[in-house]
Amino acid sequence: MSSAPETPSALDVLLSRASTDQLGLPAPDKGQIARILSAGLRAPDHGKIRPWRYIVIKGKNRAGFAEKVVEAMLAADPEVPEKKIAKRRQRFSEMPMTIALVMALNPQSKIPVAEQELSVGAGAMNVLNALHAEGFGGFWVSSDFAEQACFRDALGLTETQRLAGFLFVGTPEKPVGGSKRPDIQDYMAVYKGEPVKFEADQ
Repeated sequence: MSSAPETPSALDVLLSRASTDQLGLPAPDKGQIARILSAGLRAPDHGKIRPWRYIVIKGKNRAGFAEKVVEAMLAADPEVPEKKIAKRRQRFSEMPMTIALVMALNPQSKIPVAEQELSVGAGAMNVLNALHAEGFGGFWVSSDFAEQACFRDALGLTETQRLAGFLFVGTPEKPVGGSKRPDIQDYMAVYKGEPVKFEADQ
C-alpha cells in the first residue's frame, strides 16, 4: 500500500522561502495577485494607519515603466554608467511583473513614522511569503532614484508617500534552494533576569 506524500505544514512553507531574481512567466494573474497582495494587508498596523500601497506593473506597460526608471536614474546622476542603465532597463522591462512598494505615511499621527514604515516592511514580507506559498518567486530591490520628482510624478505619489523599493515577481526558472541560513541559536536568547548576549555578536 502506498501512502500519499506528506503535505508541508504552513511553517515548512515559510522556512523554505528564499529570494530569487531568476524569474520567468507566468506571473500571477489578476485574481492571484489580488489575493497575494491581500496578505500584505494582514501586517501589524498600530493605529490602523493602513500605510501599504501596491502598484502592479505588468505586460505591455513594463517597457514604458523601465524608461521612467532610466529617466529618474539620469536625473539622480547624469553621469550614471551606461552599463548600469542597460541593466536596469532590461530588468524592469523583462521581469514578468514588478510591484512598487509605496509607503503612505502619516507624519501627524501619534504612531511613530518608523513604526508605520515597519508595517510596510511586514506587509512586503507577507507578500513574498504569499508568492512563495502560491508557487511564485519574488525578489525585493531598493533604488537610488525613487525620490526623483519625475519618477514620483510618473507614479502619482503624494507628498507623504514614499517608495520602499520594488518586488520582482514571476515563476522561478529553477528550484530555489537559497543560501544556507544561519543557526537560530546564534540569534536568540532566553531572558533570565540578567542582560542577554547573542552568539552572533561575539
